[in-house]
Amino acid sequence: MADHGPLEYATAPGNDLAQHQTTYTMFVQLAYVATLFLSSVVIALAIGGTTGHWLVSFAILVFAAIVAVHGFATGARLPSALMVIASILALGLTAAS
Repeated sequence: MADHGPLEYATAPGNDLAQHQTTYTMFVQLAYVATLFLSSVVIALAIGGTTGHWLVSFAILVFAAIVAVHGFATGARLPSALMVIASILALGLTAAS
């Protein structure tokens, strides 16, 4: 039968808790950046499809891709959020014209 003593993770053989935490952190960062990137893509398509401003839409797509790559490479979250805010502002400005 198995021993039912307390588990000691620090001394367990094959312990890779630090690697698990690193992988989880990278996954959360990827999910965050990808979600905000796709939000910018949807907003850009809304701009092009509803107002016909496809040049603005293309510019948003290019900048959103650059910001997403930067966010995943560096771990920065603020630029992705600012890109979504800029996309929403562009949607409002193109809808008003």
